[in-house]
Amino acid sequence: MLIIPAIDLLGGRAVRLRQGDMDDYKVYFEDPAEAAKQFRDLGVKRLHIVDLDGAKKGDTVNFPVIERIVKEADMEVEVGGGIRNMDRMHAYFDIGVRYAILGTVVIKDPGFVKEAAKAFPGRIILGVDAKDGFVATEGWYEKSDITAAEVLEEYSGLDYESVIYTDISRDGMLTGINIEATSALADKSPNPVIASGGLKDITDIKALKKLNHPNIKGCIAGKAFYEGKIDLKEAMEL
Repeated sequence: MLIIPAIDLLGGRAVRLRQGDMDDYKVYFEDPAEAAKQFRDLGVKRLHIVDLDGAKKGDTVNFPVIERIVKEADMEVEVGGGIRNMDRMHAYFDIGVRYAILGTVVIKDPGFVKEAAKAFPGRIILGVDAKDGFVATEGWYEKSDITAAEVLEEYSGLDYESVIYTDISRDGMLTGINIEATSALADKSPNPVIASGGLKDITDIKALKKLNHPNIKGCIAGKAFYEGKIDLKEAMEL
């Protein structure tokens, strides 16, 4: 199971939000590339980057910062936030990004998502962020009336890499990953699921591992790392 550390970008800095609220955040690195170097030195295999400004504005706001991180990280990088057309996706792939995470467009532009999955098989990740059981969009500011399971039905048969499932109510709260919801979605998903939102410490990793679910691919670590609640090296060894 992959342990994937996260770098969330807001105004060019590495931050963590509380429950997706962009007005409620804490800055951890003025230079996000420094965080990436720490992850690289720990032997991390994959890095998760979200352009929070881009997610809200529908554009690649922090592109220059992400480009520098990719060059210095020397690991697989997945990026999300504001990727809503093929030009932006091509731009990310051209600088060395391995996977593109599509979130808002999964609900609002299924045609583009399907086009992207066919153009880049195995390189598209569906970002499914749930609030009260329903998928949220536009940087989590809008809630749809579509469930995570219904999203997967829409994209059945497509060759996407995985699904990142985030419980927004737990994100940045250190209250523990929603193990039950993640497992339930993995039961229905034809593609691997990556757990996200609320990781509190090593016990969450152990709980996910104990499930021994063939369809749970990994877990994203954010605030738990930045606040010293989890040792990434220990987690990866586990």
